[in-house]
Amino acid sequence: MKVEQDSFSGYRIYPSKGKLFVRGDSKVFRFSTSKSASLFLQRKNPRKIAWTQLYRRHHKKGITEEVAKKRSRKTVKHSRPIAGTDLTSIAAKRNQTAAARLQARQSAITKAKDDKKAKEAKKPKTAPRTTGGPPKVSKQQMKGGKGGR
Repeated sequence: MKVEQDSFSGYRIYPSKGKLFVRGDSKVFRFSTSKSASLFLQRKNPRKIAWTQLYRRHHKKGITEEVAKKRSRKTVKHSRPIAGTDLTSIAAKRNQTAAARLQARQSAITKAKDDKKAKEAKKPKTAPRTTGGPPKVSKQQMKGGKGGR
């Protein structure tokens, strides 16, 4: 008993069942049902039709015994130095308490403020500018039209 295979769905076709379709270029297509023949003639893609064998193979459905559990690699943490600092100083900062860190920050801020004040004191003070020039005149007034006040 020769069992054929459906050209569209991939199902088995037993003897005396199904349809045979011969295309103009003499290629033979066998279909188990009129449903698969119709979809083939509509030029549908069997990989996109959920019940076909090609769809199941393409989307990896029903392959339970072959699938072994994939081993996941554990990530290993490496501590690398950050540009310009070595690992010991990084470790020291990491082990600092929050209070010590806060105090260091406050001292850095006060030092920066003092430096800025010293810099400002060094600058020569300039007198504020006074506009002793002519009064401001709009374009409209220049042309002799009304405007302004």
